[in-house]
Amino acid sequence: MDSEKNRQPLEPEPRLPLEPVKEKLDRVREEAARVIVGQRALIDDLLAVLLAGGHALIEGMPGVAKTLAAKVLAKTIRADFSRIQFTPDLMPADILGTSVFNPEKATFEFKPGPIFSQIILIDEINRAPAKTQAALFEVMEERQVTVDGHTYPMEEPFLVLATQNPVEHEGTYRLPEAQLDRFMFKIQVPYPTPEEETAILDLHHRHRLDELTADITPLLTPEDIRTYRDLVRRVRISPEVMRYIAEIVTATRRHPFLFLGASPRASVALMGAAKAYALMEGRDFVTPDDVKRNARSVLGHRIIVKPEKEMEGIDAAAVVDQIIEHVEVPR
Repeated sequence: MDSEKNRQPLEPEPRLPLEPVKEKLDRVREEAARVIVGQRALIDDLLAVLLAGGHALIEGMPGVAKTLAAKVLAKTIRADFSRIQFTPDLMPADILGTSVFNPEKATFEFKPGPIFSQIILIDEINRAPAKTQAALFEVMEERQVTVDGHTYPMEEPFLVLATQNPVEHEGTYRLPEAQLDRFMFKIQVPYPTPEEETAILDLHHRHRLDELTADITPLLTPEDIRTYRDLVRRVRISPEVMRYIAEIVTATRRHPFLFLGASPRASVALMGAAKAYALMEGRDFVTPDDVKRNARSVLGHRIIVKPEKEMEGIDAAAVVDQIIEHVEVPR
């Protein structure tokens, strides 16, 4: 009886102070939209990956602003930016760095490569050989470089944005599924609509592209990103929504159209992406819609459709949509 009298009611969890965060992120979106016309979903996805602490693979036809979007996002942040053009002759040391002999000190000194930056744009990632790709993915996963027995950590925030062309395969090296899994998102960039393309023409008629990119105002600092990432981790998610994510991912492992389903890493990535989108919308809790919004980008590159189904015109996105349609949504 005494224990029941002394028992205090549980106080509700304090709300996260997200209104200033949402205002700042909305300004970043608007700043990027001044240069990137009609690709709001691409901008939102890149921002979500940044906030969730992941990496993104951007796929689309040439000329749909894949590289430009990555450069514009980098310019909205006061952070170090590096661009690496992947080519068939690129070696791991070309991106990681190498030890160089210093005759004055009679010692080897490590000269960091271009990967030592905070936001790294990899152009045409599938043009470099497998060993160079593997070196990049190791840095993405471990967030450090080990050369000659010495470990060099990457400076946070550390974000890799890689692009690839989905139709040009001559002289390219296909990314293995195990390495694709290192990307939190695979973002498909569509062609613009006629209205959006008209707006693009008007923008380029009135301004030079270098003028537009040079005029971008940096709005975020590395400290802001670290703070926002901590807030993302603190965004609430109910057991029901976690179960919803788990059921979606496990459904990929038993789907009759799929040769390979998604791993538990996909579940963690989907939860992180949903939390990031909740933060971007000014909410401190995840909804099922946040999960649905990110399912294609998180799961599409982590599953493999059976060859006979691909011949019937069924792709990974269609299978993910089918799974989302059939898994019961929590109330």
